[in-house]
Amino acid sequence: MKSTRGTRGFTLLEMMVVITILLILLAIAVPLYSQSMNHARETNLRQNLETLNRVIVQYTLDKKKAPQSLNDLVQSGYIEAIPDDITGRNDTWVPEQDDSVMSPEQTDPGVSGVHSGSDHVASDGTTYSSW
Repeated sequence: MKSTRGTRGFTLLEMMVVITILLILLAIAVPLYSQSMNHARETNLRQNLETLNRVIVQYTLDKKKAPQSLNDLVQSGYIEAIPDDITGRNDTWVPEQDDSVMSPEQTDPGVSGVHSGSDHVASDGTTYSSW
């Protein structure tokens, strides 16, 4: 009669091989995941910047005066809420105050654009605040 003692479970060597393979896969997957999450945040920032700057221009041309703050855009119904900056907060945007006018009919200068308030470096080597 054969002994079943040697056929139960895994050997230490088999367990070490499996753990090593899992660690190698994790070492490959974690940086890729982190990079894709960073890319998604940067894409969201670009879209938020584009939306805010477009809405500022629309507000200025419609009202014949520039908004005095980003809250003017919300109160006038141009956007539902101020979107989040890459910092995860919506109060870190840096509005560009400009004394020039977009059109001859514009009566009041004010916010002409917006930038991120983050000084962190993006994946392309520039700071988010320069976008």
